[in-house]
Amino acid sequence: MKRRLLSVVFAVAFGLALPGFAAEKTQPVRMGSGIMTFDTVPGWGLGEDGKSVLGGTHGGVVVDKAGNIYTSSSLGVFVFSPEGKVVRRFLGDAYSNMHDLEIRDEGDAEFIYGARNVAGEGVKFHAETGDIVLKLGIPEESGLNLKKWSPTAITVAPNGDIFLSDGYASNHIFKFDKTGKYLKHFGVKGNGLKEFNTAHGMTLDTRYDPPRLLVCDRNHTPHGRLVHYDLDGNYIEEVVTGLGMPTSAAVQGDYVSVPDLHGRLVILNKDNVIVAVLGYNADPATRVNYNVPQDQWKEGIFSGTHGSYWDKDGNLYVQDWNVSGRIMKLVRVK
Repeated sequence: MKRRLLSVVFAVAFGLALPGFAAEKTQPVRMGSGIMTFDTVPGWGLGEDGKSVLGGTHGGVVVDKAGNIYTSSSLGVFVFSPEGKVVRRFLGDAYSNMHDLEIRDEGDAEFIYGARNVAGEGVKFHAETGDIVLKLGIPEESGLNLKKWSPTAITVAPNGDIFLSDGYASNHIFKFDKTGKYLKHFGVKGNGLKEFNTAHGMTLDTRYDPPRLLVCDRNHTPHGRLVHYDLDGNYIEEVVTGLGMPTSAAVQGDYVSVPDLHGRLVILNKDNVIVAVLGYNADPATRVNYNVPQDQWKEGIFSGTHGSYWDKDGNLYVQDWNVSGRIMKLVRVK
């Protein structure tokens, strides 16, 4: 008995496994409601040593036609298989700190569009090779004297026009054609009905015909909101308010997933009513908190959701704003 006890103490001290002692395994956590019910996949996207491979995450997520998942971090863009294994990566100064991602199928190839707040640019690159084919800087043709340029969101219209939101600076949204030629800008910083107080996230809302811009007005007082603009930059309506700090939006069919930096993700239906809340964090010490290390992550609890995307089966991939680099897979319960 003493020998057995000493073996246990030794194993615990040095992190070893013992015959007859099963290692504790994190169990999936179920979240959501109704048809928007999901199970977490513990350990998805981690390296073989169980540690995150990403570096700090303050970015987005997209999924290509083959089901591969792209997510951005302080190091660059990582591409995962649906099983959570890294299949390729684009690292270095040209790919680091992409605050938002979009993906588009264009002819015989797919392209990633990125908004780089730190580098102050929008970019477009080949999803498979990483070849950068377009960069968008401050458009001199706008006549604006911008002392700061910090794009936070990017999306693409059906005809290829590109929208780039200067969400951490002027709060103007810039419209370019598919070649990068400046067309116009709209929006201004403020808390009025037609003003943005951090136009943080943006996507093409294909739930409507014609599609609209869906903008995440993150810091609008008193509560974050979503607003619709048409593709000519005209205000349409306030979609929903009271969302905390909505950071981005991803549309699939009649539904849109909206990460909230307060440690939750909400799903809206076609009527823009919340039908599910995922991963809610009730702890004020660990929500809206970038500095939650991996050893303090809690399965099924978010610390500051920042990006999300759907795959073809309705599963969700969610990125936290996190110092250790966190991305999670949520499997839709059929």
